[in-house]
Amino acid sequence: MKATAEPITAPAATEKSWLVVFSELVKARLTFLVLITTLVGFYVGASGALDWTLMVHTLAGTALLACGAAALNQLIEREHDAKMRRTECRPLPSGRLTPNTVLIFGGACSIAGLVYLAAAVNPLTGLLGAITLVTYVFVYTPLKRVTWLNTAIGAVPGALPPLMGWTAATNELSPAAWCLFGILFFWQIPHFLAIAWMYRDEYAKAGFVMLPAVDPEGSRTAHYAVSHTLGLLFASLSPVLFGLTGSIYMYGALIIGLAFLAAAFAFGRRLDVARARQLFFASIIYLPLLLGLMVLDKIRY
Repeated sequence: MKATAEPITAPAATEKSWLVVFSELVKARLTFLVLITTLVGFYVGASGALDWTLMVHTLAGTALLACGAAALNQLIEREHDAKMRRTECRPLPSGRLTPNTVLIFGGACSIAGLVYLAAAVNPLTGLLGAITLVTYVFVYTPLKRVTWLNTAIGAVPGALPPLMGWTAATNELSPAAWCLFGILFFWQIPHFLAIAWMYRDEYAKAGFVMLPAVDPEGSRTAHYAVSHTLGLLFASLSPVLFGLTGSIYMYGALIIGLAFLAAAFAFGRRLDVARARQLFFASIIYLPLLLGLMVLDKIRY
């Protein structure tokens, strides 16, 4: 296959604005989620008055890093994205951007984000940012074509942004911070398994080794979706044990966690696209509700 995408006609190339094209390149919705989890980590970890200037620096550096990582991820996967209907219109497969442009953009954003975090926030946050970048782009991304365990491995860089927010506010990685890591780690498994089940044929066609593609009957997919949602329920209660949140959060986390678990059980009992879609929507409703409860009921110290 050619190193660059085939050119497209002029009308097709201009049907999207450059803002939309670059929003797709940096996976704007995913980047926004990264910033939200970073912000929550910063807020929950901060003691006393909130340092707004430091918070802005943290979000700015994280945004640069997330945009760069997303662009480099798409650069590596461009030929595989071209084989899937859900990704064939991304900037590289569609020919709206060239690989060299994306390489320069992604590399510049990544380096700028790391330098910014290390200089304007603290070296520890910059180090966590570097670990996030390396594991996401150079470990998780190639492993998607090697082993179905890529989902669990990819959940590690996906769970690091709240730790970055925490270390930005505290300049230390205390045991309580790992509560946030655990929540994001466990949440990602049912979330991505639902997506992988809905698009399992496309993933297989594109050469991505996702669990539903190697588990056609779905028994392991169902097991991992349910077990990790159950793990999430316990992880979501850990901030209470560490004294980060109060009773409002505890009861709220328990209620929405059980509702999420019910969606995972329904998916496990009847493995079809409809149940996978329900689990997916349950996941994207659950996380902002949980983070909102955490912010609302933070115990100030």
